[in-house]
Amino acid sequence: MSSVRRVQYFYATVRGAPDEAFEILGHLAGLGVNLLALNTMPLGPDAMQLTLFPADAPKLQDAAKAAGMVLEGPHSALLVQGDDELGALARLHSQLHNAGVQVYASSAVTDGRGFYGTVLYMRPQDADRAAGVLTA
Repeated sequence: MSSVRRVQYFYATVRGAPDEAFEILGHLAGLGVNLLALNTMPLGPDAMQLTLFPADAPKLQDAAKAAGMVLEGPHSALLVQGDDELGALARLHSQLHNAGVQVYASSAVTDGRGFYGTVLYMRPQDADRAAGVLTA
């Protein structure tokens, strides 16, 4: 059993020490911004890119504006959560491939208690079709 939902995500580039990026996360949490997912990537020794998946996109946008943080987005992705079983991700990607949906990136994790979550990045025009394929 799995749940599939469209989510929005935003990019933010943070300059300075990596700890400064994580201070921003604390600031956002203090403003009530709930993140469904997060990805961080170094952009060299003095910059980091945050990919933020908020539960409430307007709340993130307001908080970022108040903090002087520049966001790129929103962009569309799918968040899939389900029972972790051998081959679950392979089946999911196979279904999308067979439906002609090209996933250009994904990130997945298990919780160690039998469930997984994955974020699937695809063209915005493919997201509704992909969600339909995965919920059928």
